[in-house]
Amino acid sequence: QVQLVESGGGLVQPGGSLRLSCAASGTIFAINAMGWYRQAPGKQRELVAMITNIGFTNYPASVKGRFTISRDNAKNTVYLQMNSLKPEDTAVYYCTLRNGPPQNAYDYWGQGTQVTVSS
Repeated sequence: QVQLVESGGGLVQPGGSLRLSCAASGTIFAINAMGWYRQAPGKQRELVAMITNIGFTNYPASVKGRFTISRDNAKNTVYLQMNSLKPEDTAVYYCTLRNGPPQNAYDYWGQGTQVTVSS
């Protein structure tokens, strides 16, 4: 079994920064990817950033250049540094672990942390 514990959400003004953390515990395979999705009210959950165990990253255009994902493999922890935040970044942010190689990975999710960007 795998558990994901997120931290770091909160309220920030437009243009501000926040850093999210997510620590994974349990049986974690060497080949995996960790990352973040978000879901705003009335919208579908969308990708924010992903990083593989060897450091390949993926960002959508909406956050590229503003958000940076990183990870500490020794701690099974992933971080999301969010800069230049906009009101449209307001959402619940969910940590995810894609455990195993892509062809037969199992996805785990954290409980979510609220990020609110407002003046």
